[in-house]
Amino acid sequence: MASPLAAASAYANIARLTTDPTRALANPPGAGGASGEGSFASLLKDAIGAVSEAGRKSDVQTQAMVNGKSNMVDVVTAVAETQVAVDAVVAVRDKVIQAYDEIMKMPI
Repeated sequence: MASPLAAASAYANIARLTTDPTRALANPPGAGGASGEGSFASLLKDAIGAVSEAGRKSDVQTQAMVNGKSNMVDVVTAVAETQVAVDAVVAVRDKVIQAYDEIMKMPI
C-alpha cells in the first residue's frame, strides 16, 4: 500500500501538471504585442510537451523497476501521472471537437 508521503507527492505532481497550462496562459511567451495565435500555439506546445515528459518519466521509472533500481510506488505514481495527463489532453480534444461541431451547425 502507498504511504501518505507517496500519495502527497503524487497529488503534488498531478497538481503541477494541471497548473502548468494556467501559468502559460497568465504569462504567454509571445505576449509582446503579438496576436493571440502565437500564445495559443505556445500553450498547446507546452501542454503536449508536458504530456510527453510525463510519458518519458513513466518509461524511465518502469525501466528502473525492471533493473531493480526503483520501487513499485514510484512506477505506479509515474504511470498515474501520465494517465491523468493523457486523459486531460483527450478531454480538451473532445471539447474542441464539440465546439467545432456546434460552430458548424450555426446558420450563416
